[in-house]
Amino acid sequence: MPACLSPRTALAALIFCNAGLPALAAGPYEFVPAPQIDLNRVYRVDRSTGEVTSCQYGLRDDNVGVTLCFPAGEGAGAQAPAEYGLIASRHTREAGVFRVNYRTGEMSICYVQVREELVVCTPQTNPPPAGSTNPVPAAPAARTAPSVTPPQGGRP
Repeated sequence: MPACLSPRTALAALIFCNAGLPALAAGPYEFVPAPQIDLNRVYRVDRSTGEVTSCQYGLRDDNVGVTLCFPAGEGAGAQAPAEYGLIASRHTREAGVFRVNYRTGEMSICYVQVREELVVCTPQTNPPPAGSTNPVPAAPAARTAPSVTPPQGGRP
């Protein structure tokens, strides 16, 4: 390889060598808004660890407002290293998002648990193999707590 390259050749080599690094250039996080149309919440996932957090706008008396952020709670913390992303459903009254593992195909649902002020996620899972039935979990004997997904505004 020559010791000296022309500026044009060096630029072409730099572009060619970095062409396979779009994820690195995009940064370590992915952001997705909650699909609920009357909720100003955005979720963030760490692409390599799967940790999910969320922020939203909050009103204040001085008309400037404040950014309210919710840290990772149960199930939303770091997972096994992989390639994670977020997908919002098209359900206009849904406040949560899907965390997906692009390597394994596993998915979980993440949402803000308002009372605890944390983002929580269900355990990651894969669909059953083709041809098998999807097992339905047994219903609990008695409900001891209200639904884990509290109303997020809008119509019930």
